[in-house]
Amino acid sequence: MADVHSKETRSYNMSRIRSGSTKPEEIVRRYLFSRGLRYRKNDKRLPGKPDLVFQKYRTVVFVHGCFWHKHIGCRYFTLPETNFDFWDNKLDGNRLRDERDVTRLREDGWRVIVVWECEMKKAVRDNRLEQLCEEIVCV
Repeated sequence: MADVHSKETRSYNMSRIRSGSTKPEEIVRRYLFSRGLRYRKNDKRLPGKPDLVFQKYRTVVFVHGCFWHKHIGCRYFTLPETNFDFWDNKLDGNRLRDERDVTRLREDGWRVIVVWECEMKKAVRDNRLEQLCEEIVCV
């Protein structure tokens, strides 16, 4: 199936995608802050610059987009049909980098929690946020 946009339009659309402060990240941050949890955002001293760092609990949280981090089995993830090899290699590279960063953080004694973009959809958001709060504080 051909792309529904011209190459220029697709390029413009992709350039508008932000790398930080995405809507799922903001939802997670707002919820945790309202529960009294304080965090540092995108700490460059840690591998992978985690989205949220809870020093007190020695826990980091990554909020991953289902497309950019290749959420296998997610109904919101599909590989583009155009330029398939490029996207497959790029997204595989992102997954490998994520795995490497998580391994390094765990070796350094950090607990790592990954929240997926699809978990912030209205139907499942409340349960996932409550579970996330418990994962950070408890254990």
